[in-house]
Parts: sequence; structure tokens; C-alpha cells
Amino acid sequence: MKLRDIPVVPLGPGSQPEEADGAQLDYIAMPRGMSTYDRPDTPEPTEVRDLLGAREAMEWLRSALERYDPEGEPVMANISRLDETNREFVNQILGDGEVSAKFDGVVKARMQESVLAGVWRTFYMGEDETISHDLIEVGDVPYLVRMPASSEPDPSGRFKKFKSREGVANAMPLLTEIAEYADKFPLTRRPHSINLTLLPLSKEDLALLEEALGKGPVDVLSRGYGDCRVSSTLVANVWRVRYYNSVGTLILDSIEIIDAPGVACAALEDIQDSRSRLEDILEPYWADMA
Repeated sequence: MKLRDIPVVPLGPGSQPEEADGAQLDYIAMPRGMSTYDRPDTPEPTEVRDLLGAREAMEWLRSALERYDPEGEPVMANISRLDETNREFVNQILGDGEVSAKFDGVVKARMQESVLAGVWRTFYMGEDETISHDLIEVGDVPYLVRMPASSEPDPSGRFKKFKSREGVANAMPLLTEIAEYADKFPLTRRPHSINLTLLPLSKEDLALLEEALGKGPVDVLSRGYGDCRVSSTLVANVWRVRYYNSVGTLILDSIEIIDAPGVACAALEDIQDSRSRLEDILEPYWADMA
């Protein structure tokens, strides 16, 4: 057989006969991008040598990263008294990372991770939505993310007022499981995860879970391949964690019993690496700081 005698078989979309029922093959969309580390844009060294307030803030940050203890007390500095020029330079040095959060509870605050993992900007907001306090924090998550959702002695006791109803099949056993692990967590510190995506849950099941858990004060958004949205509930240490792909489709829905979900936290190794990254950023400006 010669090459010209081999039949040509068309492949790809449109090459196959249509199904009798008119159904078409639907391809999963490919990821469109991901967040990566980018060195922040900063001004020329000659423009900032006299910004002593920004320098003092960076000296504090350098020391805080060097002494960081994951088991220690929250580490934060209030830079609210810096003038606009100094604060703007701090903003340029730190930039914006891939994790942001907000707290709407006893106080209102907006939090943004910098390009340095584990270094956060926390802005406490006044009633008129203006910034009342501007903080730099060093930690796996900002202090407010771990603030208890409830001061009640029996937070999961709220589940007792919910009864099964029409269309509900599996929500009630799930509430029992959540209550058990949430009540034990302060003593055991043992995380527990429930993958709702893999469970046979009706719309009524999900609605009952939403109502029973309630909406807590914390919302976290982590960007990477797609988004991960983390929300606290009205039960302490119980979180709703949802993963979306790059086209906005929900691909994983879970409940986590933990003080702060890992997806919202900076890893210790990354926080340690932030120390050297900060040195690289500051070297053109204040080489004598080290």
C-alpha cells in the first residue's frame, strides 16, 4: 500500500455525525490565567530618601518578619499618622497580593494581603466608610479573621430550633455532624471537612444548611486558578468554602471546621521567604537598613 492509498479520516469538531437526539459534546473550558508574584512598581530611589516615616515602617516590618513566631501574639503596627506621601510609598512597596478579606461585625474592616505572603494591610472603616485606622499586620491571616463568630456558650445550639421539612433528606444528619465537631474543636483542635459536592443534597437540603449556619462577619477571597471564596458562619470555627474555576463555575463546595481555613492562610515557609523579598525591594532605597 502506498501513502496516497491510506484514507483520510477527518477529526475534531464537526467531523463526527450528529447524535439522533441533537446532543453535542461540551468541552471543559481551559484555565485562562493565574495569579503570580510580581515585584511591585516603586519610584526612583532619589524620590524617597527623605520619606522617614515610610522607612521607619519598613524597619518595623523587617524586624517583625525576622522575629515572626506562628504561635505568638498578633503582630501589627498602626501607620495611620503617616502623611499621604509616606503612606503612598508604603502602599507601593507592599502592593496587592492574591488574598483579600472583609469583616462586617462589631467593627468594619477591609484586609488585603500584600505581594509579600503573610504581610497584610488592614483598614478599619468609620461609619462614613472612611479609613479610621491603617495597620500593617504580619501573620498567616489578619487578627480579625480568627475573631470568634459568637460569644454564646453553646454556638451550635442554634441548630436545635431547625426541624426537617418537605424536600429535606440529608441536611439534619449533617447538622448533627457539624455540631459534634464544632463543639469539640476548641479542645481537640482537630479540623474536620465535609465535601458537600459529593453528597446527594437537594435544593431544600442546601437551603436548610444555609439558614442553620447563618452568615458570619468574615468573607475571604483567594485568587489563583479561578477563585476560592471563604465565609464564616454564625457557629464558631465553622466555615463555608467554595472553589470556582476560571470561568466562574462552582467546582467544590465544602464546610470546614477549623479556626481559619488553610486556603486563606499564608504558609510559614512563604512568610519566611517574604523577609528576603522585602530586602530585595528595599535595597535600592535604604541599603543600610540591613
